[in-house]
Amino acid sequence: MSKPSFSLLLRLLTPSLSSLSPTPPNLALAATLFRLAHAASYKAVARRFMLDSAASCRVFYTVCKAIVDKLGYMFEFKSDMNRIVVGFGWISLPNCCGVLGFDRFQIDGKILGENGSLMVQGLVDSEGRFLDVSAGWPSTMRPETILRQSRLFSGVEESRELLNGPCFELGDGNSIPQYILGESCFPLSPWLLTPYVDHRNGLNSSEWAFNSVHRQGMELVGTAFGRVRARWKLLSKNWKEECIEAFPFVIVTCCLLHNFLIKCSEAMPDVNVEYYSREQELPPFEGEVDENGRRTRDALALHLNRVSLRR
Repeated sequence: MSKPSFSLLLRLLTPSLSSLSPTPPNLALAATLFRLAHAASYKAVARRFMLDSAASCRVFYTVCKAIVDKLGYMFEFKSDMNRIVVGFGWISLPNCCGVLGFDRFQIDGKILGENGSLMVQGLVDSEGRFLDVSAGWPSTMRPETILRQSRLFSGVEESRELLNGPCFELGDGNSIPQYILGESCFPLSPWLLTPYVDHRNGLNSSEWAFNSVHRQGMELVGTAFGRVRARWKLLSKNWKEECIEAFPFVIVTCCLLHNFLIKCSEAMPDVNVEYYSREQELPPFEGEVDENGRRTRDALALHLNRVSLRR
Protein backbone atom coordinates (compact mmCIF):
# COMPACT_ATOMS: atom_id res chain seq x y z
CA MET A 1 0.00 0.00 0.00
CA SER A 2 1.42 3.38 -1.00
CA LYS A 3 1.90 6.18 1.50
CA PRO A 4 -0.94 8.32 0.00
CA SER A 5 -3.37 5.38 0.25
CA PHE A 6 -2.29 4.65 3.81
CA SER A 7 -2.73 8.32 4.76
CA LEU A 8 -6.22 8.43 3.24
CA LEU A 9 -7.26 5.24 5.02
CA LEU A 10 -5.85 6.56 8.28
CA ARG A 11 -7.91 9.76 7.98
CA LEU A 12 -11.07 7.73 7.39
CA LEU A 13 -10.49 5.42 10.36
CA THR A 14 -8.93 7.68 13.00
CA PRO A 15 -12.24 8.85 14.57
CA SER A 16 -13.13 5.18 15.21
CA LEU A 17 -9.82 4.28 16.87
CA SER A 18 -9.90 6.55 19.93
CA SER A 19 -10.62 3.56 22.22
CA LEU A 20 -7.11 2.24 21.49
CA SER A 21 -5.38 5.11 23.33
CA PRO A 22 -2.48 5.28 24.18
CA THR A 23 -1.76 3.32 20.97
CA PRO A 24 -1.74 5.95 18.20
CA PRO A 25 -4.05 5.33 15.21
CA ASN A 26 -1.19 5.22 12.66
CA LEU A 27 0.57 2.49 14.67
CA ALA A 28 -2.66 0.53 15.10
CA LEU A 29 -3.43 0.65 11.37
CA ALA A 30 0.13 -0.27 10.38
CA ALA A 31 0.13 -3.24 12.78
CA THR A 32 -3.19 -4.50 11.43
CA LEU A 33 -2.14 -4.20 7.78
CA PHE A 34 1.14 -5.97 8.60
CA ARG A 35 -0.70 -8.92 10.17
CA LEU A 36 -3.13 -9.14 7.24
CA ALA A 37 -0.38 -8.92 4.62
CA HIS A 38 2.15 -11.28 6.21
CA ALA A 39 -0.05 -13.69 8.21
CA ALA A 40 2.03 -12.64 11.22
CA SER A 41 1.21 -13.97 14.66
CA TYR A 42 0.12 -11.61 17.42
CA LYS A 43 3.48 -12.16 19.11
CA ALA A 44 5.35 -11.20 15.92
CA VAL A 45 3.19 -8.10 15.48
CA ALA A 46 3.70 -7.16 19.13
CA ARG A 47 7.49 -7.41 18.83
CA ARG A 48 7.61 -5.40 15.61
CA PHE A 49 5.30 -2.60 16.78
CA MET A 50 6.31 -2.57 20.47
CA LEU A 51 2.96 -3.83 21.78
CA ASP A 52 2.13 -6.64 24.15
CA SER A 53 0.30 -9.65 22.70
CA ALA A 54 -3.06 -8.74 24.26
CA ALA A 55 -2.86 -5.21 22.89
CA SER A 56 -1.86 -6.59 19.49
CA CYS A 57 -5.04 -8.68 19.35
CA ARG A 58 -7.25 -5.82 20.56
CA VAL A 59 -5.72 -3.42 18.02
CA PHE A 60 -6.27 -5.91 15.18
CA TYR A 61 -9.97 -6.46 15.75
CA THR A 62 -10.68 -2.81 16.56
CA VAL A 63 -9.12 -1.69 13.27
CA CYS A 64 -10.90 -4.45 11.32
CA LYS A 65 -14.22 -3.33 12.80
CA ALA A 66 -13.47 0.28 11.85
CA ILE A 67 -12.71 -0.79 8.27
CA VAL A 68 -16.00 -2.68 7.99
CA ASP A 69 -17.93 0.23 9.52
CA LYS A 70 -16.28 3.03 7.52
CA LEU A 71 -15.69 1.31 4.17
CA GLY A 72 -18.90 -0.71 3.95
CA TYR A 73 -20.23 1.74 1.36
CA MET A 74 -17.63 0.35 -1.04
CA PHE A 75 -19.87 -2.64 -1.68
CA GLU A 76 -21.57 -0.56 -4.38
CA PHE A 77 -24.10 -2.96 -5.88
CA LYS A 78 -27.13 -0.81 -5.21
CA SER A 79 -25.58 2.65 -5.45
CA ASP A 80 -23.52 2.42 -8.65
CA MET A 81 -25.58 0.27 -11.00
CA ASN A 82 -25.10 2.38 -14.12
CA ARG A 83 -21.31 2.08 -13.94
CA ILE A 84 -21.60 -1.67 -13.36
CA VAL A 85 -23.88 -2.24 -16.36
CA VAL A 86 -21.71 -0.10 -18.66
CA GLY A 87 -18.61 -2.02 -17.58
CA PHE A 88 -20.10 -5.39 -18.50
CA GLY A 89 -21.35 -3.93 -21.79
CA TRP A 90 -17.74 -3.51 -22.85
CA ILE A 91 -17.22 -7.27 -22.52
CA SER A 92 -20.33 -8.22 -24.56
CA LEU A 93 -22.72 -8.73 -21.64
CA PRO A 94 -25.64 -6.31 -22.08
CA ASN A 95 -27.60 -5.45 -18.90
CA CYS A 96 -25.32 -7.64 -16.76
CA CYS A 97 -24.98 -6.46 -13.16
CA GLY A 98 -22.34 -8.77 -11.74
CA VAL A 99 -20.80 -12.23 -11.54
CA LEU A 100 -21.53 -14.49 -8.57
CA GLY A 101 -19.30 -17.27 -7.29
CA PHE A 102 -17.74 -18.93 -4.26
CA ASP A 103 -14.39 -19.34 -2.60
CA ARG A 104 -13.38 -21.69 0.21
CA PHE A 105 -11.26 -20.82 3.24
CA GLN A 106 -9.82 -23.67 5.28
CA ILE A 107 -10.50 -24.25 8.98
CA ASP A 108 -8.42 -26.62 11.11
CA GLY A 109 -10.16 -29.12 13.34
CA LYS A 110 -13.28 -31.24 12.95
CA ILE A 111 -15.98 -28.64 13.66
CA LEU A 112 -16.93 -28.48 9.95
CA GLY A 113 -16.18 -32.13 9.23
CA GLU A 114 -13.27 -33.68 7.37
CA ASN A 115 -11.43 -31.05 5.29
CA GLY A 116 -14.00 -28.52 6.45
CA SER A 117 -13.96 -24.97 5.17
CA LEU A 118 -15.90 -21.73 5.25
CA MET A 119 -17.71 -20.72 2.06
CA VAL A 120 -17.74 -17.10 0.92
CA GLN A 121 -20.22 -15.98 -1.73
CA GLY A 122 -18.91 -13.01 -3.68
CA LEU A 123 -20.45 -10.80 -6.37
CA VAL A 124 -17.96 -8.82 -8.48
CA ASP A 125 -18.12 -6.25 -11.28
CA SER A 126 -16.18 -6.17 -14.56
CA GLU A 127 -13.22 -4.46 -12.87
CA GLY A 128 -12.94 -7.03 -10.09
CA ARG A 129 -14.53 -4.94 -7.34
CA PHE A 130 -16.63 -6.80 -4.80
CA LEU A 131 -20.25 -5.63 -4.94
CA ASP A 132 -21.58 -7.98 -2.27
CA VAL A 133 -19.92 -10.48 0.06
CA SER A 134 -21.66 -13.10 2.20
CA ALA A 135 -19.09 -14.89 4.37
CA GLY A 136 -19.01 -17.64 6.95
CA TRP A 137 -21.14 -20.43 5.51
CA PRO A 138 -20.09 -24.01 6.34
CA SER A 139 -18.97 -26.08 3.36
CA THR A 140 -21.55 -28.70 4.35
CA MET A 141 -24.34 -26.39 3.08
CA ARG A 142 -25.50 -26.63 -0.51
CA PRO A 143 -24.73 -23.57 -2.64
CA GLU A 144 -28.38 -22.87 -3.47
CA THR A 145 -29.20 -22.89 0.27
CA ILE A 146 -26.47 -20.35 0.93
CA LEU A 147 -27.77 -18.17 -1.90
CA ARG A 148 -31.36 -18.27 -0.62
CA GLN A 149 -30.26 -17.21 2.88
CA SER A 150 -28.09 -14.34 1.66
CA ARG A 151 -28.89 -10.64 1.70
CA LEU A 152 -28.45 -10.58 -2.08
CA PHE A 153 -31.29 -13.06 -2.62
CA SER A 154 -33.51 -11.15 -0.22
CA GLY A 155 -32.83 -7.89 -2.04
CA VAL A 156 -33.83 -9.40 -5.39
CA GLU A 157 -36.65 -11.80 -4.53
CA GLU A 158 -38.22 -10.29 -1.41
CA SER A 159 -37.71 -6.54 -1.10
CA ARG A 160 -37.31 -6.15 -4.90
CA GLU A 161 -34.82 -3.32 -4.36
CA LEU A 162 -32.12 -4.96 -6.48
CA LEU A 163 -32.06 -5.79 -10.21
CA ASN A 164 -35.25 -3.82 -10.80
CA GLY A 165 -33.92 -1.57 -13.54
CA PRO A 166 -35.11 -1.36 -17.17
CA CYS A 167 -34.96 -4.26 -19.59
CA PHE A 168 -32.49 -4.19 -22.45
CA GLU A 169 -33.75 -4.49 -26.05
CA LEU A 170 -31.64 -6.98 -27.96
CA GLY A 171 -32.68 -5.76 -31.41
CA ASP A 172 -34.53 -8.91 -32.50
CA GLY A 173 -37.77 -8.23 -30.67
CA ASN A 174 -36.48 -9.84 -27.48
CA SER A 175 -35.54 -8.05 -24.29
CA ILE A 176 -33.75 -9.18 -21.15
CA PRO A 177 -34.03 -7.94 -17.56
CA GLN A 178 -31.08 -6.98 -15.41
CA TYR A 179 -29.26 -10.16 -14.40
CA ILE A 180 -26.08 -11.58 -12.91
CA LEU A 181 -24.05 -14.58 -14.03
CA GLY A 182 -23.67 -17.51 -11.65
CA GLU A 183 -21.93 -20.85 -11.36
CA SER A 184 -23.67 -24.07 -12.39
CA CYS A 185 -24.23 -24.89 -8.70
CA PHE A 186 -26.88 -22.15 -8.58
CA PRO A 187 -30.47 -22.51 -9.83
CA LEU A 188 -31.20 -20.83 -13.16
CA SER A 189 -33.61 -17.88 -12.89
CA PRO A 190 -34.43 -14.77 -14.95
CA TRP A 191 -31.96 -12.76 -12.84
CA LEU A 192 -29.31 -15.46 -12.29
CA LEU A 193 -28.02 -17.01 -15.50
CA THR A 194 -26.01 -20.23 -15.24
CA PRO A 195 -24.19 -22.05 -18.07
CA TYR A 196 -25.75 -24.60 -20.39
CA VAL A 197 -25.04 -28.20 -19.48
CA ASP A 198 -23.13 -29.98 -22.23
CA HIS A 199 -25.09 -33.19 -22.74
CA ARG A 200 -24.11 -36.00 -25.11
CA ASN A 201 -25.61 -34.23 -28.12
CA GLY A 202 -23.28 -31.28 -27.57
CA LEU A 203 -24.10 -27.56 -27.57
CA ASN A 204 -25.44 -25.61 -30.51
CA SER A 205 -23.66 -22.45 -31.66
CA SER A 206 -25.74 -20.10 -29.52
CA GLU A 207 -25.29 -22.19 -26.39
CA TRP A 208 -21.56 -22.43 -27.06
CA ALA A 209 -21.34 -18.64 -27.52
CA PHE A 210 -23.13 -18.07 -24.22
CA ASN A 211 -20.97 -20.54 -22.29
CA SER A 212 -17.82 -18.99 -23.73
CA VAL A 213 -18.74 -15.48 -22.57
CA HIS A 214 -20.09 -16.88 -19.30
CA ARG A 215 -16.75 -18.59 -18.61
CA GLN A 216 -14.87 -15.35 -19.19
CA GLY A 217 -17.21 -13.59 -16.81
CA MET A 218 -16.82 -16.20 -14.09
CA GLU A 219 -13.03 -15.79 -14.21
CA LEU A 220 -13.57 -12.31 -12.75
CA VAL A 221 -14.68 -13.90 -9.46
CA GLY A 222 -11.66 -16.18 -9.29
CA THR A 223 -9.31 -13.32 -10.10
CA ALA A 224 -10.86 -11.06 -7.44
CA PHE A 225 -10.58 -13.70 -4.71
CA GLY A 226 -7.09 -14.60 -5.95
CA ARG A 227 -5.94 -11.00 -5.62
CA VAL A 228 -7.40 -10.70 -2.14
CA ARG A 229 -5.53 -13.83 -1.07
CA ALA A 230 -2.30 -12.71 -2.75
CA ARG A 231 -2.25 -9.33 -0.99
CA TRP A 232 -3.68 -10.39 2.39
CA LYS A 233 -1.89 -13.64 3.13
CA LEU A 234 -3.62 -14.11 6.49
CA LEU A 235 -6.62 -15.44 4.53
CA SER A 236 -4.60 -18.33 3.09
CA LYS A 237 -3.56 -19.51 6.53
CA ASN A 238 -5.64 -22.32 8.04
CA TRP A 239 -7.55 -20.77 10.95
CA LYS A 240 -8.14 -22.65 14.18
CA GLU A 241 -11.71 -23.75 14.84
CA GLU A 242 -11.94 -21.57 17.97
CA CYS A 243 -11.52 -18.54 15.66
CA ILE A 244 -14.29 -19.60 13.30
CA GLU A 245 -16.64 -16.79 14.35
CA ALA A 246 -14.00 -14.09 13.71
CA PHE A 247 -12.73 -15.39 10.36
CA PRO A 248 -15.70 -14.24 8.19
CA PHE A 249 -15.33 -10.74 9.66
CA VAL A 250 -11.65 -10.68 8.62
CA ILE A 251 -12.52 -11.91 5.10
CA VAL A 252 -15.02 -9.07 4.64
CA THR A 253 -12.39 -6.63 5.92
CA CYS A 254 -9.94 -7.80 3.26
CA CYS A 255 -12.54 -7.57 0.48
CA LEU A 256 -13.28 -3.96 1.48
CA LEU A 257 -9.56 -3.14 1.52
CA HIS A 258 -9.34 -4.67 -1.97
CA ASN A 259 -12.06 -2.29 -3.19
CA PHE A 260 -10.41 0.65 -1.41
CA LEU A 261 -7.10 0.00 -3.17
CA ILE A 262 -8.80 -0.24 -6.56
CA LYS A 263 -10.39 3.16 -5.84
CA CYS A 264 -6.91 4.48 -5.03
CA SER A 265 -5.59 3.11 -8.37
CA GLU A 266 -3.12 0.84 -6.57
CA ALA A 267 -1.52 -1.91 -8.65
CA MET A 268 -3.19 -5.27 -8.12
CA PRO A 269 -1.20 -8.46 -7.50
CA ASP A 270 -0.75 -10.72 -10.51
CA VAL A 271 -2.51 -14.03 -10.02
CA ASN A 272 -2.91 -17.14 -12.16
CA VAL A 273 -6.40 -18.29 -11.27
CA GLU A 274 -7.80 -21.58 -12.48
CA TYR A 275 -11.34 -20.68 -11.50
CA TYR A 276 -13.06 -23.82 -12.70
CA SER A 277 -10.82 -26.05 -10.64
CA ARG A 278 -12.79 -24.71 -7.67
CA GLU A 279 -16.13 -24.82 -9.41
CA GLN A 280 -15.70 -28.54 -10.06
CA GLU A 281 -15.78 -29.10 -6.30
CA LEU A 282 -19.32 -27.72 -6.14
CA PRO A 283 -22.18 -29.99 -7.23
CA PRO A 284 -24.34 -28.65 -10.07
CA PHE A 285 -27.88 -27.66 -9.24
CA GLU A 286 -30.25 -30.53 -9.94
CA GLY A 287 -33.65 -29.02 -9.24
CA GLU A 288 -36.34 -27.89 -11.66
CA VAL A 289 -35.35 -25.43 -14.38
CA ASP A 290 -37.11 -22.06 -14.25
CA GLU A 291 -38.78 -21.54 -17.63
CA ASN A 292 -38.51 -17.73 -17.50
CA GLY A 293 -34.84 -18.13 -16.72
CA ARG A 294 -34.46 -20.50 -19.65
CA ARG A 295 -36.10 -17.99 -22.01
CA THR A 296 -33.88 -15.15 -20.78
CA ARG A 297 -30.74 -17.24 -21.22
CA ASP A 298 -31.82 -18.43 -24.68
CA ALA A 299 -32.50 -14.85 -25.81
CA LEU A 300 -29.09 -13.69 -24.57
CA ALA A 301 -27.40 -16.71 -26.14
CA LEU A 302 -28.91 -15.91 -29.56
CA HIS A 303 -27.74 -12.30 -29.20
CA LEU A 304 -24.20 -13.33 -28.26
CA ASN A 305 -24.07 -15.76 -31.19
CA ARG A 306 -25.07 -13.02 -33.64
CA VAL A 307 -22.46 -10.69 -32.18
CA SER A 308 -19.73 -13.35 -32.50
CA LEU A 309 -20.69 -14.04 -36.15
CA ARG A 310 -20.37 -10.34 -37.05
CA ARG A 311 -16.81 -10.17 -35.77
